[in-house]
Amino acid sequence: MTTLTTELPPELARGIDQTVELLSGRRFAVLTGAGVSTDSGIPDYRGEGAPKRTPMTFQQFLSDDRFRKRYWAGSHLGYRRFAAAHPNDGHRALVALEAAGAANGVITQNVDGLHKQAGSRKVVDLHGAMDRVLCLICGQIFAREAITARIDAANPWLDTEGAVEIAPDGDAIVTDIDAFVVPDCTVCGGHLKPDVVFFGEFVPAEKYREASALVRSADALVIAGSSLAVNSGIRLLEEARRRRLPIVIVNRGATKGDGRATIKLDGGTTETLVQLAERLA
Repeated sequence: MTTLTTELPPELARGIDQTVELLSGRRFAVLTGAGVSTDSGIPDYRGEGAPKRTPMTFQQFLSDDRFRKRYWAGSHLGYRRFAAAHPNDGHRALVALEAAGAANGVITQNVDGLHKQAGSRKVVDLHGAMDRVLCLICGQIFAREAITARIDAANPWLDTEGAVEIAPDGDAIVTDIDAFVVPDCTVCGGHLKPDVVFFGEFVPAEKYREASALVRSADALVIAGSSLAVNSGIRLLEEARRRRLPIVIVNRGATKGDGRATIKLDGGTTETLVQLAERLA
């Protein structure tokens, strides 16, 4: 992790001072959203300048072969760039905070795997991970790279080298899908999907229990880079609020939890987390 030399805006600097005072001597859980990965080249759904888009729902994916073709073609095109992303200093700051015993782990709404790549030891992938593929019939798990190789072989016409605009879930927009061959399960022939939570799909109960346990064992909750527009994040914030834990939110722009935060830091997650790590780790 490198030290940031950019001078912080006065209001953010004062907020970081207050946060350091609040968190000193406390062990906190961390909840992260897409804003933590923007400095790794993965865009945010709702950040400033993000294009409006309507992600495919789980119900659509199940209902129609054309939806599955559309999803897998876009996911395949976006995955190469998505998988090539590297952790940034914000991810590494969280590793330092965990190593120092200040943070008890990371709960992430991201599916990019960057926290684990950075070296975080306790990570709860609340919404799953794009590097795994699941059969919806028999439950068989496949490595994403193996499925990627099958898609390449079955769809040699698909341009994986062109410029692709991706979303936080690794998806990309594709219009010509009629010829696309969707991979199926080699065990039972069932439908495959990346092991991630789609819109309209519930977070697995065991994953939420893991996340909830981290919040329950903490003395505070830090939320970084999430607008808290997704129910899973709000539920964890409410759990912390009911336990009367201090809550710190770090995000550019408003979130749905701002009114419940002890401190709201309106700033970039990378610069803010680095400052917190330098002073708390």
